[in-house]
Amino acid sequence: MEIKDRIIVGAVELFMRKGIRSVSMDDIATTLGMSKKTLYKWFENKDQIVLAVMQQRLNREEDDCETAFAQGSNALEAMFSLIQWHRDMLTNIHPSIFHDLQKYYPQAWALFDEHKNTFILAKVAANIRRGMEEGLYRPDLDVEVLSRLHLAEIELMFNNAVFPTRQFDIQRVNSVIVEHFLTGISTLKGHKVINEYRQVTETE
Repeated sequence: MEIKDRIIVGAVELFMRKGIRSVSMDDIATTLGMSKKTLYKWFENKDQIVLAVMQQRLNREEDDCETAFAQGSNALEAMFSLIQWHRDMLTNIHPSIFHDLQKYYPQAWALFDEHKNTFILAKVAANIRRGMEEGLYRPDLDVEVLSRLHLAEIELMFNNAVFPTRQFDIQRVNSVIVEHFLTGISTLKGHKVINEYRQVTETE
């Protein structure tokens, strides 16, 4: 593994465990067993490391997202697969990471914003169209509006003023938001699939 990749991998592990702001360049160098001189040869400052980490994570998440969607035999199963992937992914993330990114690392957060407004938006829109064709989502949906509504819900999930990390677990918030969105756009046929996934029985 190249030195630059080693630094990124080591930084990711530290950020996930401790959060971003609390990790220093000294911490990264010590963890990797390398000198700060070597570290600074590849990255001028921690901002550059955070940016590189974000780029790598987004590339991996796009691949994981594609895999999760491909596993679903229909639009709802694809979304449930994505929910499970999100839950597993968020379990290993320090709760302060998103707050740190938004407040202290605007370049890295801008990368996430771009990813959200392009890749995620396209995947949400494609899933809605698929569900409409399959009869699982209502046939009269405004795909463009609802796709952007769901993006706004994703942004809300990271809003510490609305969902303080000390009070709300991010996995919990993510699951509730996505299930609420899917219930709102689904047909009766879709609701039955959702109830099967949630293992609940509703009386008609």
